[in-house]
Amino acid sequence: MSLLDDVAERDGWRCWVCDEPVDPDTSVNDPLGPSVDSRTSDRKAKVAERLAHRGCNSRKGAVKVVIDWPDRLYVVEPAPLIAVAARLERKGGRETVGRCPTRQDAQEAAEWLVDRFSRLVPGLPVTAAIEAGGGQFLVILTTGRR
Repeated sequence: MSLLDDVAERDGWRCWVCDEPVDPDTSVNDPLGPSVDSRTSDRKAKVAERLAHRGCNSRKGAVKVVIDWPDRLYVVEPAPLIAVAARLERKGGRETVGRCPTRQDAQEAAEWLVDRFSRLVPGLPVTAAIEAGGGQFLVILTTGRR
């Protein structure tokens, strides 16, 4: 098995940048084809290589990667998820990642975050909590490590 196959199998043939499926039969030269991305230069990162579409990998070389929050979620001041992931992976603990006007909005955001982080940082156990305060609901990610 090649490095590409190993990384792709571990990542479930899903692009870590856009979170869309990667077709293993697409040419590696096609923008939607598979490529191995060195996600970070941080030597302490547990997973240094990730699967990405060729186009996503090339595009991130020109600009800093941003993991978009879905438009369907109503989150005020959403945190930059790449930075949150790096801190949680490195130090563990908890991070407030956004504020929502209703508990239902916060619950939807929390569920999406736990699902997205399961692919963004495989092997890092992340849970989400919702805390009420000041007429809003905070969404907080927590790892088992401190």
